[in-house]
Amino acid sequence: MKRRLFLACLSLFAPALQAADDPAPSAEHVLDLVRRSYALQDHKMTGRLRDDDTGREEPLELTLTSSVMRFLFKSAPPEIIHLDLTTSPATLWQVKSGGSSKVPLKNAADPVRGMDFNYEDLSLKFIYWKNVKMLDANATLTLARVKCWQIRVTAPDTSGPYYTVDLWVEKESGGVAKMEAYNTVSKMVKRFQVTKVQKVDGATVLKEMRVESFNALNGDIKGRTYMTLDRPIKQG
Repeated sequence: MKRRLFLACLSLFAPALQAADDPAPSAEHVLDLVRRSYALQDHKMTGRLRDDDTGREEPLELTLTSSVMRFLFKSAPPEIIHLDLTTSPATLWQVKSGGSSKVPLKNAADPVRGMDFNYEDLSLKFIYWKNVKMLDANATLTLARVKCWQIRVTAPDTSGPYYTVDLWVEKESGGVAKMEAYNTVSKMVKRFQVTKVQKVDGATVLKEMRVESFNALNGDIKGRTYMTLDRPIKQG
């Protein structure tokens, strides 16, 4: 089966869940494809986060299974962030020297390891929001050269850092190739996009992803982080 590995907000190795030329599904069904793509993971990857402004790098180890997405940061202070995919919505945990605890809502906008990822990004909370609509059933991302559905999800309240999130969902895999997040006054505050891929055993695998944070007042880029991943190792 042909497989692609795109950012599904870090969802990897998602096999084709629906043929690209099938009739356009509902926005709800597309979002369900994104959630289902997380149940098809069984890989470990090493890589790094790099701050584009300072050049600072943060090595990481990313493990994906059907039940958990785990980020291991070994540099001081060591930290594990893992997403429990067996709950709905998924539950984000943080493990430090003091023990393990759920990441509280008030920390959702906090940066992870000083980079442009925050805990809201890693929690994937927005793929469980109920208010979803189709923006474009035949969108195309030129950079990735893939055909997508473009959907918009809206938060149930204004407590988090994002209010609406636009997702470009790759038709063959159900993975998200691009994400843009907006605040309550429709100003973009975050954007993810796949910038490089690699071929592994016939699959197209994520190699590099760009994450950008924006100043909501003037639209300027506040920060840019790249996540680069090495070739994956099959688990088991």
